[in-house]
Amino acid sequence: MQSRSPAASRPGRPRSAAADTAILAATRAALVELGWSKLTLGDVATRAGVAKTTLYRRWSGKNELVVDAVAELFDELRLPDRGSLAADIEGVVLQFAAILARPEARSGLMAVVAESTRDDALRERIRESIVERQKRLVVEGRARAQARGELPPETDPADAARTADLIFDVVAGAVVHRTLVSAEPADEEWVRSFTRVLLLGLGSLGGAA
Repeated sequence: MQSRSPAASRPGRPRSAAADTAILAATRAALVELGWSKLTLGDVATRAGVAKTTLYRRWSGKNELVVDAVAELFDELRLPDRGSLAADIEGVVLQFAAILARPEARSGLMAVVAESTRDDALRERIRESIVERQKRLVVEGRARAQARGELPPETDPADAARTADLIFDVVAGAVVHRTLVSAEPADEEWVRSFTRVLLLGLGSLGGAA
């Protein structure tokens, strides 16, 4: 997996995990207090108690820093084993919605997605740091459901990868639209309804496999 920050492989003094943690936490705090437009690397450095040069050794600019600060929040996602595929999906979607409800996640994600429309490198960083890392949940969930006999086994790795991509796009797209675009709650009732629709689609994919 590619490192989160572009300076990770540069020679010199070893990176401090504690400094990285402090910097990313300070970035999220600054997002909440100042918003995207007023956030500066200098302010983040002051909050984190590090030199501004420390940030530039790790991140080339604000865009990349905010992506990594938001990505760390999504790394908190876990797929709970609740005994069935439907219950597992509901559990992880509720977690996802709860993260998106946090001001630092909401403002940071919306800002970098907007910036990425004119920055291909930033779009790629979002894909690698957030999207690709969280697809693990789909792979894990399908494998668990197959072990339970809830989904048929997959014999073609390429088809399995395409299906995982599609499932991730459907889940992420629906929850992001619900919470950030429509500004409606992704509460338990909505999540149950969404899960039923998703399972109908998974059943159709299984039948076609």
